[in-house]
Amino acid sequence: MKRLTTIAELRDYRQRLSSTQTLGLIPTMGNLHAGHLSLIRQGRSHNDHLIVSIFLNPLQFGPNEDLNRYPKTLDADLEHCRETGVDAVFCPQPEELGISSQDSSSCLTQVCPPESLTSVLCGRSRPGHFQGVATIVSKLFNLIQPDRAYFGEKDAQQLVIIRRLVADLNFPIEIIPCPVVREASGLAYSSRNQYLSDRQREQASVLYRGLAAAHSQFQRGQRDAKALLAIVKGELAQVPQVQPEYVELVDPQSLAPLTTIKEQGRLAIAAHLGSTRLIDTMLLTVRQPIVAIDGPAGAGKSTVTRQVADKLGLLYLDTGAMYRAVTWYVLECGISVQDEAHIAQALKNC
Repeated sequence: MKRLTTIAELRDYRQRLSSTQTLGLIPTMGNLHAGHLSLIRQGRSHNDHLIVSIFLNPLQFGPNEDLNRYPKTLDADLEHCRETGVDAVFCPQPEELGISSQDSSSCLTQVCPPESLTSVLCGRSRPGHFQGVATIVSKLFNLIQPDRAYFGEKDAQQLVIIRRLVADLNFPIEIIPCPVVREASGLAYSSRNQYLSDRQREQASVLYRGLAAAHSQFQRGQRDAKALLAIVKGELAQVPQVQPEYVELVDPQSLAPLTTIKEQGRLAIAAHLGSTRLIDTMLLTVRQPIVAIDGPAGAGKSTVTRQVADKLGLLYLDTGAMYRAVTWYVLECGISVQDEAHIAQALKNC
C-alpha cells in the first residue's frame, strides 16, 4: 500500500495506473470505523484500484466546532486500510491543499453549492460547512480523477450536495451511496460517538428507535408527514437528555419539506447529547414490486410477462425490444456501434 502525502506523489501514482482499469475513491477525515470500512469493502469489490483520502478538513468546521478535538488516529487508519486491501492512501497536510494554518479560507477559491441545498437541515446551524465540504471534495476529484467515489447515506444532505456538484461541474465520476452502518443498539457509526460515555451511547440509540418507529407505521400505510414526525418526536421525548435540533421529512433529491409521501421521503434527525452533535436518517420508499423474467429465446417470456403485469397492475417493459430499438436508431443515425460517446449523445434525442 502506498502512502502519499504530496500532490506530486499523488499525480505520479495516478499517471502510472492503466487507463483501462477503474479507480475508486473513499474520501474520509480519518478515525476510520465500521462505517468507513464498509465503504472500503464496497469500493474494493467494484474497482481495479482503490484510494482512500484521509484529510481533516478545516474548511468544514465552524469557529466553535470540534476541529481541535476531532479524533486523529492516522497510524490505526493506515493499518485498517492495509488490512482491507486499499492500494493507496492520500493524507496531505492542509498547506499541501492550499489551506493556510492561520486563516483556512481567506486565500482559497471556494466552491459554493446552491443555497437551497445548503441552508436547510444541518446547514442552518453550520453555515459554511457544506461550502467547505464541496471545496475539498472538488479538489480531491480533480487531483485523483476517480471513476467512482463512495459516500455514506448517513450524511444524506452531504450526499445530495456531492451529487449536485458532480452534475453541475461535469465531473465524469459515478457517486455510489452506501447504506448506514449501525452498532448493535441501532446507533449509526460516527467518529463523534467516541465523545459519548457508555450511558450516553445507550441514550443516543433513541435516534434510531424514533426512525424505526416511524418506518413501521409507514409500512402500515401512514404517509402523512405530521403523523410520521410526531412518532419520531414522541420516541425522542422519552430520553430528555437527547435534545433535538431538527426532525424533518424532506424530498430525498431537493431536500424540500414534504407534507405527504407519494414516492419517497427522507426522515432526518440532528440532536445534541451533552456536547456531542449526532445525526441520523432513514429513507422511506413507496415500493411497487419489481418482477424480472428471463430465459432462452422462444420460451414465452414476453407473453408471460405481459400477463403478470396485467394481473398485478404493473408497468410492462420489454427490454429486448428496447435494446433492438436503440440499436436500430443508432444504425439509422449512421453511428458506429463502437462509438460510445456519439451513441450516448444520440440517445438524448431518442
